[in-house]
Amino acid sequence: MTTVRQGGGAAFPANPNNSHCEPGMSLRDWFAGQALAGVASRQNFHAVARAAAKEAYALADAMLAERSKP
Repeated sequence: MTTVRQGGGAAFPANPNNSHCEPGMSLRDWFAGQALAGVASRQNFHAVARAAAKEAYALADAMLAERSKP
């Protein structure tokens, strides 16, 4: 079984041998951004932007939970 780090680890991990690389965004942030793109395509998105952001992170958390299953 895979151990999932908080946030799922880096979405785009850098080469650890390169000290000038940033770790990048978390996988959770990447998933939420992808989910938000779909949520944002709905009508009246601007009226419910905060709710959409919460929904995007809820979807990202669900994706991370599924990903950690064997």
